[in-house]
Amino acid sequence: MGNRRVVVTGLGALTPIGNSVDELWESLKQGKSGAGPITKFDTTNFATKFACELKGFDPETYIDKKDVKRMDGYTHYALATAAMAVKDSEIDLEKVDRERFGVIFGSGIGGMLTFETQVEAYLKGGPKRISPFFVPMMISDIAAGQISIQYGLKGPNYATTSACATSTHAIADAFMIIQRGTADLMVSGGSEAAVTPMAIGGFNAARALSTWNDRQTEASRPFDVDRNGFVMGEGSGTLILEEYEHAKKRGAKIYAEIIGCGLTGDAFHITAPAPEGEGAFRSMREAVRDGGLQPTDIDYINAHGTSTQLNDLNETKAIKKLFGEHAYKLAISSTKSMTGHLLGAAGAIESIASILALKYGIIPPTINLENPDPECDLNYTPKVAVEKEIHYALSNTFGFGGHNSTLLFKKYEG
Repeated sequence: MGNRRVVVTGLGALTPIGNSVDELWESLKQGKSGAGPITKFDTTNFATKFACELKGFDPETYIDKKDVKRMDGYTHYALATAAMAVKDSEIDLEKVDRERFGVIFGSGIGGMLTFETQVEAYLKGGPKRISPFFVPMMISDIAAGQISIQYGLKGPNYATTSACATSTHAIADAFMIIQRGTADLMVSGGSEAAVTPMAIGGFNAARALSTWNDRQTEASRPFDVDRNGFVMGEGSGTLILEEYEHAKKRGAKIYAEIIGCGLTGDAFHITAPAPEGEGAFRSMREAVRDGGLQPTDIDYINAHGTSTQLNDLNETKAIKKLFGEHAYKLAISSTKSMTGHLLGAAGAIESIASILALKYGIIPPTINLENPDPECDLNYTPKVAVEKEIHYALSNTFGFGGHNSTLLFKKYEG
């Protein structure tokens, strides 16, 4: 028996440039930056004073007030986008087998703010001041658990944690689980709420963040010669994956088909990518192979494109190595130029961007690409969106620790 086909039937997004999928897509087309001054804490002593924060999000729109206080922000975001995606999919939960409906949902960092506030409580008042909800609020699997509880989903249920590749791994796992017949439906994606003192301070200490405090909306500039670090983002993305015949039988709308994934390890360094983008090259190669395609079939790549010196250069080298002359015919863009880097949620948000690019035939731009790095000489769709019919799109994510993951999406022509 061959692998079962897997399609995307629901989407949910909460991002610095829009609190819904529609708002996100409009902002991506318009080249809108989500960057601005950090409002969540006093940045006086911090090297970086800005981030891509959510705007106007109220968790009580989606979660009971009592429960809001018992969850970290990353879980708020996860439950919100899961609610959007389930609603969007128009699934009747009373008519599906919930033992074959699962959740794989990740976070790169988990409840960072909860950890910080509970340490502060301990230092002020000792162990008696620690909340009984501390551990279940903080751990990075709890969003997956809460989504499962919310909808009574009893299929495979776990979290992925692989830094920036987290939610791409979650989607890849969900894809493979449906392919092999273990489940018919999966909620998959990732969430991050890391605009906190320790996260910003830690990434500053690692010299990973941009410090362009006087040019905040221009700071995320993938593939530009002046790039000097990523811009922290926050939010969540959720996809409903569904077995094709199951979706057809219930008359579901289908956004796109997922036909391949590539999963590799650099085995090189805790933060730096492997030289020449060797791990990224293999990740893309395996996704293309898994989908039964040739490199020349690919039309668009949503790049990892973090706006850091090493990542952008090595991803470019990886693309050139795999695609050869076709590399110069590809449309490529980094939507992180607008959303910032959502860490564990990045892959889900960028998958949504890739799916909508396929559906609507529009390539989101890489904003702020003013002075291309001479070594980054591909078509990164600078500054403005471009109309282009595309049939196959790759979405790349590469994480600290050498975790690489690539998803391959196909335009749905049903």
